[in-house]
Amino acid sequence: MHANAADVAATDPPRKRPKNRKAQIALVAAELFCARGYHLVGIDEIAAAVGISGPAVYRHFPNKYAILVHATRELVEAALAATEPEPEHVLAADPQAELEGLLTSMARFTVERRKVGALYQWEWRYLADEHRAEFRAALATLVRRFAEPLRRLRPELSPAGAEFLVRAALSTFGSLTTHRAAAPKARTEATLHRLGWAMLRADAPTAALVRSARGAAAERAAEPAPGGLEPRRELLLAAAIRLFHRLGYHAVGMEDIGGAAGINASSVYRYFPSKADLLAAAYYRASDRLAASAAAALRGTAEPDDALRRLAEAYTGFAFGESDLVSVYLAENSNLPEPDRHELRKVQRLHVEEWVRLLVQTRPELPPAEARVLVHAAINLVTDLGRAVRFTRSGGAPAFVTRLALVALAA
Repeated sequence: MHANAADVAATDPPRKRPKNRKAQIALVAAELFCARGYHLVGIDEIAAAVGISGPAVYRHFPNKYAILVHATRELVEAALAATEPEPEHVLAADPQAELEGLLTSMARFTVERRKVGALYQWEWRYLADEHRAEFRAALATLVRRFAEPLRRLRPELSPAGAEFLVRAALSTFGSLTTHRAAAPKARTEATLHRLGWAMLRADAPTAALVRSARGAAAERAAEPAPGGLEPRRELLLAAAIRLFHRLGYHAVGMEDIGGAAGINASSVYRYFPSKADLLAAAYYRASDRLAASAAAALRGTAEPDDALRRLAEAYTGFAFGESDLVSVYLAENSNLPEPDRHELRKVQRLHVEEWVRLLVQTRPELPPAEARVLVHAAINLVTDLGRAVRFTRSGGAPAFVTRLALVALAA
């Protein structure tokens, strides 16, 4: 005789809340933050994706910001756990073997955490100063874990040179989070592993090429304030790009932009009906300038290897010459109006595919999917170094970074 559904329901023990619910909420939230941007994701959306109610989220976190902090901590702690050094008495005497293990672990970690890696790329900038400091300290620990065996392997490297190459390697790994191109797990791990070794074996920048933080601040202080005889629309767009880069799109108001441009707030709307229109204008400017620089670089080239080199040079020149614009272009995509976002993504894909086409022509043995991973790594390397490293203005930095990008493409 079978019990009916009501009898079964009456005798079933009550369902228990999963022990890992807090971690589950943070992971789902991190995926949403990376896919749509921190400011565009609400608590109810996180709750729905987990399969719980909005109030249930508040049993674990007081607010959305606390979820961001927890998710960021979990990401860096997981990265440190994946690269945890062996006890001293079992450490490999061979630094190459030690680095081999670190790169293997980091490649596996990157592929497994691909959906949340953009917390490392962009979303961490919404953290308060104390939590940013915590994030940077954890990242510095990760860098040291690679840099110490690297200096034993390459004793000619200075501490700063070794850390630079490690950060370059981590940048190529992090590139996997910046795109959605299909990337088969095992092959992608192997590709990232090769990229990591290519960066660690590359030439480091000379001391004359990298300036101190104090020197960078002095140079910025000496820069003339924007203004002059530029049309008001140009002044507004330039001010918006600077503020979006420094503070993030959602932290900037139209009044802030008008004030930075020296224009009355009420007059801003004569030129741009909304802040979203200003952001879209910045994106179209970046897209147009990037397309123009690429077209100029490829004009008159016949051999694919020469064309690829010139394309890398053009992109590096663009990234270093328009660093604020490039940062906004990469970071604020989710805040664009949908029609603009769709159109600009198409343009971005076409630009990447031009790199891929040339790379496959120069390396016919590469499957297109693997070529895309290498291209995104090279592009991300250029933009990361342009943002994170304080190069001098001697003119040698773009050429050095171009060479490093070509090393990535050859990995």
